[in-house]
Amino acid sequence: MPALEMAQETGKLVSWLKKEGDKVSKGDLLLEIETDKAVMEVEATADGVLGGITGEVGTDIPVGQTIAWILKPGEEVPAEAKPHTPAVAPVAEAVYSSDETSPQSVTANPAGRVSPKARRLAKDNGIDLTSVRGSGDGGEILASDIQALIDGAPKNVPAPAAQHESLSSIGRLMAERTVQSWTTVPHFFLQREVDATALNSLRATLGPEVERSSGVKLTHTDILVALVARALARHPRVNASWIENGIRLNPDVNVSIAMAVEDGVVAPVVHNANTATLGEIAKQRRELTDRAKAGRLRPTDFTGGTFTVSNLGMFHIDSFCAIITPPQAAILAVGQIVERAVAVDGVIVVRPIFSLTISCDHRVLDGAKAATFLHDLAESIREPGLWLK
Repeated sequence: MPALEMAQETGKLVSWLKKEGDKVSKGDLLLEIETDKAVMEVEATADGVLGGITGEVGTDIPVGQTIAWILKPGEEVPAEAKPHTPAVAPVAEAVYSSDETSPQSVTANPAGRVSPKARRLAKDNGIDLTSVRGSGDGGEILASDIQALIDGAPKNVPAPAAQHESLSSIGRLMAERTVQSWTTVPHFFLQREVDATALNSLRATLGPEVERSSGVKLTHTDILVALVARALARHPRVNASWIENGIRLNPDVNVSIAMAVEDGVVAPVVHNANTATLGEIAKQRRELTDRAKAGRLRPTDFTGGTFTVSNLGMFHIDSFCAIITPPQAAILAVGQIVERAVAVDGVIVVRPIFSLTISCDHRVLDGAKAATFLHDLAESIREPGLWLK
């Protein structure tokens, strides 16, 4: 089972695209694996014959476990290669009452957990605890639940059960990684408001041409990715990554774009964005968005990101602070464009304004370096035509 993304521990085998005994060539699609982010296709790494398939469709398989062999002519599957089925032990959950110290079975304690005071109130007032649902943690019946019944609520009517929503694999992974980033990366934040007049004008001017040539509508995000990438090329420290033994200056400028999907957020990558045209960026962004929504992102769609752009302007958010995606050193949060009264050359005028907030890893960047980058980015937005030549 190959590792298709960072921190992946298992993969669910969705389907085999080749059968036992099929001839395969390097690059042929062999199987589909579901990770925490998407369903991905795995390619053959060599020419040969597919044999010794042990991975069963629908099972979760640990990363690194052999699930098949690509054999050369005359080779056979090694004798020691046997199907591996991890043992799963049943788990029993004990139920405790708050005035008891030993586990009880569910049938022995049908009322679940009950506080001592609630038990006494129920006994004194003839209330059947087995028909009461508690409002405490884990459904514990509290004294307030019994008192509500005593004060006039219909007796023996179960209280509404608390609703619990299980996390999807994407949601669970997102929770784990944001906690890891927030608790291990020393964040600091810089904010800048920028006039979007030239940005809007550029989109209106170049949008029809981009749509004709690439078949995709040009968005503000596309233009911002292009400008951010060109600014990053001038500020390699902002494009750097924190690694175990220091700072890595990345040779390529690959901009990740945060995208909302049904169960969380993913951030596929526009590679070499500093040299890509607006049409190329728009087309890549559209393709990545379509694959993300369909859950069909490929491993290469996630790899190599050196900086992230997160735009919540379409959700009517004025400004926000984003959490860095390690090992990247920074992430840019973009707010909505709104008309505001501002002073220009001593005169109050109405202009389209939006907010940029950069979150930085203080191990890689200091305030001056981050501020200089943000200033150059703001200048490029004021005159985008000069930066996109």
